[in-house]
Amino acid sequence: MHKPLPLQCTSLNFRGFQYTQAMLFAIEEINNRTDLLPGVFLGYKIYDVCSSISRGVRVTLALTNGNEESSASSQGPCTKSAQVQAIIGETSSSPSMAIASVIGPFHIPMISHFATCACLSDKTKYPSFLRTIPSDAYQSRALAQLVKHFGWTWVGAVRTNDDYGNNGMAIFTETAQQLGICLEYSVSLFRTDPPDKIQKIIDIIKASTSKVIVTFLSPTDMNILIQKMSHHNLTGYQWVGSESWIFDPQTAAIDKHHILDGAIGLSIPKAHVSGMREFMLDVKPLNSSRNELLTEFWETLFNCKFKQSKSSTENQRGCTGHEDLTGVQNSFTDMSLMPIFNNVYKGVYAVAHALHSMLSCNKTCNNKVQLDPYTILQHIKRIHFKTKEGEEVYFNENGDPAAKYEIINWQPTENGIVDFVTVGFYDASLPADKQLNLQNKSLIWANNSKQVPVSVCSEKCRPGTRKVLQKGKPVCCYDCLTCAEGEISNITDSITCVRCHPAFWSNERRDACVKKEVEFLSYKEIMGALLTAASLLGTCITAVVASIFFTYRKTPIVRANNSELSFLLLFSLTLCFLCSLTFIGRPSEWSCMLRHTAFGITFVLCISCVLGKTIVVLMAFRATLPGSNVMKWFGPAQQRLSVMGFSLPQIIICILWLTISPPFPFRNFKEYKDRIILECALGSAVGFWAVLGYIGLLAMLCFILAFLARKLPDSFNEAKFITFSMLIFCAVWIAFIPAYVSSPGKFSVAVEIFAILASSFGLLICIFIPKCYIILLKPEKNTKKNMMGKGKPKSL
Repeated sequence: MHKPLPLQCTSLNFRGFQYTQAMLFAIEEINNRTDLLPGVFLGYKIYDVCSSISRGVRVTLALTNGNEESSASSQGPCTKSAQVQAIIGETSSSPSMAIASVIGPFHIPMISHFATCACLSDKTKYPSFLRTIPSDAYQSRALAQLVKHFGWTWVGAVRTNDDYGNNGMAIFTETAQQLGICLEYSVSLFRTDPPDKIQKIIDIIKASTSKVIVTFLSPTDMNILIQKMSHHNLTGYQWVGSESWIFDPQTAAIDKHHILDGAIGLSIPKAHVSGMREFMLDVKPLNSSRNELLTEFWETLFNCKFKQSKSSTENQRGCTGHEDLTGVQNSFTDMSLMPIFNNVYKGVYAVAHALHSMLSCNKTCNNKVQLDPYTILQHIKRIHFKTKEGEEVYFNENGDPAAKYEIINWQPTENGIVDFVTVGFYDASLPADKQLNLQNKSLIWANNSKQVPVSVCSEKCRPGTRKVLQKGKPVCCYDCLTCAEGEISNITDSITCVRCHPAFWSNERRDACVKKEVEFLSYKEIMGALLTAASLLGTCITAVVASIFFTYRKTPIVRANNSELSFLLLFSLTLCFLCSLTFIGRPSEWSCMLRHTAFGITFVLCISCVLGKTIVVLMAFRATLPGSNVMKWFGPAQQRLSVMGFSLPQIIICILWLTISPPFPFRNFKEYKDRIILECALGSAVGFWAVLGYIGLLAMLCFILAFLARKLPDSFNEAKFITFSMLIFCAVWIAFIPAYVSSPGKFSVAVEIFAILASSFGLLICIFIPKCYIILLKPEKNTKKNMMGKGKPKSL
């Protein structure tokens, strides 16, 4: 009953022996219970496939036939068929896939405690496979979320070149891409790889710029990689590990150069099964029915021999069977893998509950029920129970349990031993935003740093810039370009810049749209105040001149050359000075229509008066000639009509302008990037230039007539002053045109006001100040005799 298994493994695996002990503990506990399978005793056979896929397939084929000899079997005779009804195991994914493929057609349930490959959830390939450890599909996504949580978008990846590593890393890579994480490199290794291949992996890690390495490695392959890295003194990397090695004390013990300090990863939640530890350590080979198996274990554990062979040396210590196990510190006495032992425990109990349901057990069980693997498999899929510790056990449609993980952080202690600290949890059954839960604990990172490492290909683009991908590189590698004028980005890592509304502009940092200031020529600013003062000054001077003329209205110098036209000219000059005020202040509909039309009509009225005075001078000279009666055709009535006649076309032009396309307030967004120019749009440019053109036409006509009359006798020579005034007027308005066109914003308004004031002052000073000088300072010349005297003509 206890014959050795053929093709024994080269060395005893303590881990495998621990899993065996966990299974035996569960079986003995069930057999001693009266509420679960009462009167039914579970039997077992133990096999070690030695991590060999071919050996696993060979043993499985023998199991299906019921004729394989085991290294250990249960006590007592079995009353049922020797055909196996369920398999607990295997540990690794690749052997599990091979075994599950073999037993799938026979529907023999297989419950693994540590095979995590997501591929095993495919029920079309592995219909009878179940497990008590979560699928890597959940772990891979959880690792991607963990990497994303810490802002690592540029990572390296190393995996075991088997089903566990390749499938786990494939799902991680897919999820990482969805989360915006890029892999700088992804390499694989296997424990049997030649040294030069391992060296290539080391060279890739050396040349990389990423500081985070995500691993899907078995403990054996992880140990090979760490030993190689220690030879090259490669430290300072932040390791992110899967459950296979992240809480493995043997890996921590091998890492003597502390390369893995600060590592973070996922592990199976801690578990406690009362009585299991004591049972596993209570091993007595002399009292055990599993003599040969435990004999080998005992000799390996204590490095002794029960029976001296002929080749043994005299110094070889003999085993007594009573050695003290409590004083031994090795992988067997280490209970850190209790979560995995608990998975074995739950797998055995799952089979027991399925049998309990199948046999319709109450106080007794129906032993007449014919057991068959397919029916047992269907019952296992439907079981839902709680262990004695209160943990729920059930399988989903893929044969997987609920996916729950602890987040483990490697924190070195003062004595150099690594402490596996739980810093958070992951529960796939919760909503997506609540699955990852990190506790407020102090984490230790690579190089014993307390600052979260940075691993990015490119730094984040600050607000005010946008991302531009670097050609030929992953999406995580990009340049940050500043947004153009008038565009902003107000978020980090923006891929586009948004154009501001025309009423807003982008600030210097290009991260916000700032409301533009509205600009117009205001009374409150210095330029507006000065122009207002000049306008009021001109108005006041004109009023003073008018009062002087009115006071001395009966004197010859005032009466000469039609005093009525002089007063009308003074009135029109007053309007010219005052109309400039309509150009200052916030433009409105009425002010825009008033400013240009008032300016056009008042100036035409002014020029018409000057033109009338010029004609009067010419007519008066002609009237002095013998036999001339021309003045009767150009008396006061005709002079008034001439002023009206010259002004009427301008009035008609202004009416048409206001009717067809009047000026209106306009917001100019294009002139400046940081402010809005509030100005009066012309409405019709033709109307504006027609107004100016008619003023220019009258001014030129007046200038020509005054120029022709400049050499008349002094008594009548007001024409030379009109010539000077028209010369100034024409010069001002000729210079106005290019200045107006080229001046931006409110300065064009200021140029127009300046032209109005300059030409108005020119007329006022040239025509009226000389007369005021005579009236006030040279009254002796203000006589009829002097005015009628003949003087010598003077050249201009």
